[in-house]
Parts: sequence; structure tokens; C-alpha cells
Amino acid sequence: MSVQAGGKTIYGATVGILMLETRFPRIPGDIGNATTWPFPVHYRVVEGATPDRIVRQDARQMRDAFIHEARALVRMGCDGVVTNCGFLSIIQEDLKSALGVPVAASSLMQIPMIAQTLPNGKRVGVLTISKNSLSPDHLRGAGAPLDTRIMGTDNGREFSQAILSDRQEIDFDACKLDMMDAAQALVSDHDNIGAIVLECTNMVPYARDIRMATGLPVYSIYTLVKWFQSALSPHRFAGELDDPR
Repeated sequence: MSVQAGGKTIYGATVGILMLETRFPRIPGDIGNATTWPFPVHYRVVEGATPDRIVRQDARQMRDAFIHEARALVRMGCDGVVTNCGFLSIIQEDLKSALGVPVAASSLMQIPMIAQTLPNGKRVGVLTISKNSLSPDHLRGAGAPLDTRIMGTDNGREFSQAILSDRQEIDFDACKLDMMDAAQALVSDHDNIGAIVLECTNMVPYARDIRMATGLPVYSIYTLVKWFQSALSPHRFAGELDDPR
């Protein structure tokens, strides 16, 4: 066996996920359901970081708590850290400055890159759990244009109310209808939408439905974390070390 370097406690999981403190159910596709990921991940819960506090109030008030738990993830062996709420883009700079490893705090960080892929005249649109709460500071923290087109599920049947009030039971069929309504409203109100980013990590289970309904590419925390992890643990291809001759 060849000599290998140590320095970690746990091996084989490169991504650490900072979780809000919640009790609502998390179905496959949700960032907080471990079966969502095709690779192992670490989790740490930030006590006191409720959905209402992080989304409707100011997440910057809890930056120290997030940094504390993120450092614990790094000590465990994580090579990169992500979070489970798009609104945490507002502390992206704080996290990456404090941790010494790559950080991706929000799915909104994909907006600039996605914009580069779109045909001329097309824009990235965002679906969010709370349009009224998604501020210029959140967009700025993600490096996104301040005039990004945004549509919320605030006035829907179930999704925003159930998640932000942290209900222990959720009608996921009603949530799907909320997603469909918001996506259709986004593309109806703005005829130049070329792709959609899901701000909320709980929206991922509906990404395929949104894609089918709108015909547009749909990006989310799932697409971001898979990209993020692929650089922290690059795929080993069969025969890659063989002599090409």
C-alpha cells in the first residue's frame, strides 16, 4: 500500500452542509434528505437558525453561529462548505473569509455563470420562497445583477407558509402547484427569461416539473452542489494512469 497523508477525522465525504434548525419533513430532492446526494455529505445544524429568522429577518445576526458550525465541518474533514438556504448569500463573504476552504452559500451564485450561457437578450429568472424578503444585499452577496427577475411563492397555497412556519406536516401536492404557478407567472411577466434558478433548497424536488412546464433549464442547489463536489473530489476515469502508448 502506498503512503497516504492524513490530517482529517472522517474521509470520503468532501462536502459539508450547514442546515437551518427545522422540523418540517424533507422529501428526496431536498438538500436535508441525505438520499438526495449521489455522494456522501456531512451535516451540521445551526441552532436557532429557523426559516423565519433567516428568510424574513436578517441572517447576518447569526453569522457567528454559522461560522462556528462551519468550522466544525472543516475539522471533521470537509474540503468545502455549502448551506441549505439561498438567503445565506448575505453571509457568503463572512463564511469564505473565516473558513479557509471553498464556500457556496446560495444557489443564486450560479446566476452570473448561467447568464453567460444564454442567447443574447435572454435573462436568468429566480423563483424564491419570499420575494418580499429577497433584497439587493442577497443578490449582491451572490454576485447576481440587482435587476434580476424574481417571482415568489409567497401567495401560494402551501409552500412558503409551510416552510417558513416550520410545520411538521406539509401537503407536497399543493407545494407542486405553487411551484407551477410561480414558474408560469415568472415567464408570463417577463418574456425574456432563458433559464430559472431556484433560490430555495426545498424547491429542488419540483425542478423537473418546472422544466417540463416551461421548457427552460432549471438550476438549483442540487446543480450547484454537484458541480462543487465534482471539483473537490474529481472523478477517477478507468485507465487514466495507464501509459497512453
